[in-house]
Amino acid sequence: MNNKILRLTQTAILAALCFIAFRFLQIKIPVPGGSDFTSFHFGNVFLVLAALLLGGVHGGLAGAIGMTIGDLLDPVYILVAPKTFLLKLCIGLIVGFIAHNLKHINKSNDKKFILKWTIISSICGMAFNVVADPVVGYLYKLYLLGQPQNIAKALAKISAGVTLFNAVLAVIFATIFYMAIRPILFKNDLINKI
Repeated sequence: MNNKILRLTQTAILAALCFIAFRFLQIKIPVPGGSDFTSFHFGNVFLVLAALLLGGVHGGLAGAIGMTIGDLLDPVYILVAPKTFLLKLCIGLIVGFIAHNLKHINKSNDKKFILKWTIISSICGMAFNVVADPVVGYLYKLYLLGQPQNIAKALAKISAGVTLFNAVLAVIFATIFYMAIRPILFKNDLINKI
């Protein structure tokens, strides 16, 4: 199969998995004092997995596209879709850069090395999200959506806790999934040595 078609297909499949995990494996949490919500979800698990499998650009795009579509189809989240796209793309770029550009995990057969840098790159991407999501969310809601400062600040604090929980889940499950399917994908030439 043509390498570009394979990469496009893999990106699309992982975008669909990000969408499904974000949209349907989600628990919405109403935020007191408003019509806003935050949520526990598994979308970031497949975003991090996509970046580990495909590299930062394609993995980041898979997560950004999948979860942005999820936002656009949900009246509660439609206004934050641009923020979702930007942050999810950045997560993928960070995970992919560390895993593939700095440590070249797809060129190694050392399972301990691969596991170590899978975890570290996943933690770095999700640590970015734990900091950036509440900060960008606060600024976005305050300046672009015109919410009062006290509400935007309260939402940012709640978002920080939920984002941390989602980040821990993403690191754990993405690492487990990646380490389980990586050998199968290599054996069948379905993943490139990025």
